[in-house]
Amino acid sequence: MALAVAVATAVLVVVLALGDPQRGTLIGGSAVGQPAPPILGLTLTGEVFDLDDHRGRWVVVNFFATWCAGCIAEHPELVAFSERHAAGDAIVVTVAFDDSPDAVRGFFERAGGDWPVLAGDVGSVPVDYGVTAVPETYLVSPAGYVVDKLVGAAGVTADQLDARITALESLTPARPR
Repeated sequence: MALAVAVATAVLVVVLALGDPQRGTLIGGSAVGQPAPPILGLTLTGEVFDLDDHRGRWVVVNFFATWCAGCIAEHPELVAFSERHAAGDAIVVTVAFDDSPDAVRGFFERAGGDWPVLAGDVGSVPVDYGVTAVPETYLVSPAGYVVDKLVGAAGVTADQLDARITALESLTPARPR
């Protein structure tokens, strides 16, 4: 029994040592710095969302759950960000994580947020991005690369998202896909 516990502990230490929660790195790769993994599915409104259709603008990919306190706390900031960018230079897309479509729909009806929301069967999208816990937010550049990951129970703010985009835009343009 002691040997089994020791082996399990060793495996856990190796997994934690190889991951970097600030950069989205998991065993097998990191979403940050890579072409954005596909996001394709039906939204809560029944429309098809395809991340590739949004090339040429910034996409804020927010992994969310109605049972997540940090997700609830940051939601008004995502609403504010979305409203600031209503002209279309940036959009938000929410991918509900381990939650029911009805619960997610009810939350958005109460709390607002007029952007694509995928809930229910989202396939491997969270795994493809390296999501370890919610809330996690990824910035996808207009060229289609994941260029940043923001994590934490404090959540993101509209000002923080705008500042990150401004800083990233001042760098060399992202590689075309």
